[in-house]
Amino acid sequence: MNDIIRKIEEEQLKETAPEFRVGDTVRVHAKIKEGTRERIQVFEGTVLKRQNGGARETFTVRKFSNGVGVEKTWPLHSPHVEKVEVIRRGKVRRAKLNYLRDRVGKSAKVKEVVR
Repeated sequence: MNDIIRKIEEEQLKETAPEFRVGDTVRVHAKIKEGTRERIQVFEGTVLKRQNGGARETFTVRKFSNGVGVEKTWPLHSPHVEKVEVIRRGKVRRAKLNYLRDRVGKSAKVKEVVR
């Protein structure tokens, strides 16, 4: 039974998964369907977490829009996620940045990796 599920999930994986980590500032290009038309909407923010693995892997991005924190979670291998661009690399020491939810302004910033 597990072999059958594994084969189905392998077929659904993207060939080139985007390379980003928790703490990075990313720009997610997602397909939005409105009636009969389809367009691409851009969501830019900080990656709070990546969960699971394989075909079920998801990532959560948080941004501030009009003074309100907005979070969205996408499946990494979804056909609705067109591409993920990394804008800045973040320097963090945690796997999940849940503490950023309580912060606003400068305290909600993530240090940038200097290379």
